[in-house]
Amino acid sequence: MTAHICFRWLALSGGLAVILGTLTGTAIATVSEDPGASCSTLVPDCSPVVKIERDARTRGGIAAAAALKQLGTRFSWGGGSSSGPTRGIGVGALTIGFDCSGLTMYAWSRAGVRLGHYTGAQFRQGRRVPLGDLRTGDLLFFGGGSGDPTHVGLYLQGGLMIHAPKTGDVVRTTQFLGSPYYRVVFRGAVRPG
Repeated sequence: MTAHICFRWLALSGGLAVILGTLTGTAIATVSEDPGASCSTLVPDCSPVVKIERDARTRGGIAAAAALKQLGTRFSWGGGSSSGPTRGIGVGALTIGFDCSGLTMYAWSRAGVRLGHYTGAQFRQGRRVPLGDLRTGDLLFFGGGSGDPTHVGLYLQGGLMIHAPKTGDVVRTTQFLGSPYYRVVFRGAVRPG
């Protein structure tokens, strides 16, 4: 079963907004952006959420907010930098966007942490975190057997990650703990910084 999530911007004083997840009813991140985007512009047919429990004062929260602002950005193999989406390489050469490690590199750069643009390098950059101790912003790694992992996502909360899945897709959220695919190929988590 695939769980879908919708994010809604709620305006606060001082030009801040809060991104809320309808799946958990919890504030994912506070961002300093134009709160004009509505829930329906990000994901059709979603309803507003009113419960606010956390903000983005942590590095992980800042990284999560940066990644969430990229929802819907096209996948581009080799794409992404610490500055944002870029043209990729090979099959991604004609597409401006992110690959999985490009998205996480960009997100964590917004929090002041430099990561390499390769999933295997990111797997070795930070402290290992047990599944039961995940925090918003932790990196989640998948696949690759006994070699380097082949995919990375950024943990939000409640078993939900944001990632750039594959060519032809866009940056999206996925309930990885409930996914028959991602749960089986989960390799571990790392907390950068």
